[in-house]
Amino acid sequence: MTALPDDSLLDDAVRLAEVDTHGLLRAAARAGAQVRATADAAAEARIERLEGFKPRAIVLVTRPGLGPAVSHLIAALLLPSCPVPLVVTDQVPNWIGPLDVVIAHTDDAGETALAESIARAGRFGASIVLTAPEEGPVAAAAAGQAVLIAPRITVPPGFGFAKALTSGLLAMRSLGLLKVDIDALADELDKEAERDHMQHESFVNPAKSLALRLADHTPLLWGLDPVASAVGRHAAQVLATHTEAVCDVAGYPQAMSRTALHRAAVAATSGRDVFADPDDFDAPTTALRVLLLAVRSVPGDPARAHAAATLPGADLLSIAEEVTGDEPTLAAVLALRFELAALYLGLAAGTAGGSGPYAPTNA
Repeated sequence: MTALPDDSLLDDAVRLAEVDTHGLLRAAARAGAQVRATADAAAEARIERLEGFKPRAIVLVTRPGLGPAVSHLIAALLLPSCPVPLVVTDQVPNWIGPLDVVIAHTDDAGETALAESIARAGRFGASIVLTAPEEGPVAAAAAGQAVLIAPRITVPPGFGFAKALTSGLLAMRSLGLLKVDIDALADELDKEAERDHMQHESFVNPAKSLALRLADHTPLLWGLDPVASAVGRHAAQVLATHTEAVCDVAGYPQAMSRTALHRAAVAATSGRDVFADPDDFDAPTTALRVLLLAVRSVPGDPARAHAAATLPGADLLSIAEEVTGDEPTLAAVLALRFELAALYLGLAAGTAGGSGPYAPTNA
């Protein structure tokens, strides 16, 4: 839960600019530019060499930071129709071979564990798509073996979600496993950044509005489809990076199995606490905020129908009702909205930044 000491700051562009001393909002808003720059870098690195290749398996390597959310999102976009096995892992398995494709991302040029994994994949002849700085042990391990996509847009560590996602999407498109319009993706991210600009007040700014809904609450980010659930992973990451909010992230069918929490969510969204003393008028209200996330539109989806009936007061974030585009585009736009909402919430609460490797220090 992150409390806003003064929520009026969100609608004061001058004060926002003053507290955003590291230009974090501007960095997040460059997502569209990251997509275009990554596409250019991938073309220069000859990602087209994957065209026509029929892999035995695709290994999505997750390292600390953005890797887990990006990998799970790519997997969700491919499933259930992907014709080859998908493996999401934190290191390249020892069965890797020349018929496999390895996809990885890191902001840390010196990450030893990833360098060892990339070296292993190269040693056994696997195809590698790596998004990483072009100097350091990770890049050295990939030298001559990988499609190395180096960043061309400078953003702080932890702000490269669009870059990492674009690299994975381009690899999947080259392999013939996924259709994605990269130009449209970049354009829609630009439009979302404009909608969420600090100059726009909260009642017309989706990211500020989302930040206000999350403030003073514990978010339950429950996906109504696998793609939305994967975006929820990124939402939890950016909220934990920039705010003190603790989230629960799950697909809605999994959330229903968490019986005590689901029961509390039902009470929170129905406007009543089933365990509360009806004569205790001073009892605190619940701090839970249920956000149902949707990317795919599945007519007659039983999970969505059950959620609507059981959680009548939940907030529904169905991005397809606001944005036109393919599934990767819709997912990326929703991810950017959460990233900017987390930044607005963190800047207003004084928690954005920090001394960790994925955020600048405010000291």
